[in-house]
This record gives sequence, C-alpha cells and structure tokens, in this order.
Amino acid sequence: MALIKAGKASELPPGMARCVSHGNAPIAVFNIGGAFYACDDTCPHAGGSLHEGFVEGTTVTCPWHGWAFDLAAAPKAPWDGVRRYRVIVEGDLLQVEVPD
Repeated sequence: MALIKAGKASELPPGMARCVSHGNAPIAVFNIGGAFYACDDTCPHAGGSLHEGFVEGTTVTCPWHGWAFDLAAAPKAPWDGVRRYRVIVEGDLLQVEVPD
C-alpha cells in the first residue's frame, strides 16, 4: 500500500469534501463530523463526482442520478462499484492509503 497526500485536515472542515488525484484516478475525501473517509470520486452509474454529492450520515449520494454509497463500509465490503480507502491523519496531514 502507498500513501498519497490529501491536504491538511484543518482545511477540510466538517461537512465538506474535496477531490484529490492518484495518477488518473480521482479520490473523494470527506470530513463527516470530524471523521475522515475516502472513496473513488466517480460514480459507476454515470460518472458523477461523489465529492459533489449529498451526504447524510456516512452515506454519499451521487449528485447526478441518486445512487448512494456508505462511506463507512469496510474497504473489503461487498463490491458496489466504489472502492473505499483508509484515511490516515498525522497531526494536520491527511493521507489516503491506496494500492501500489
């Protein structure tokens, strides 16, 4: 596994999300009540950007067609087309753990 920088925790307040790049793969990073989550940014249905989606609890809904994904699902949960990633917070640094 590799770690990619996802910015500063202090720059992503609760209720906000951002998109970071890992090669050609966009990854959405969310702050939900002070807990950080990450997943593929692209909805498998029609390609909507999940970081622009609607968040309720730990569920993000695609802004284009309403498909919903539980961000708190374990990275090895049943496949729904959106990969989840572990977020590591070290001081103020956010890092996302991605496969090599």
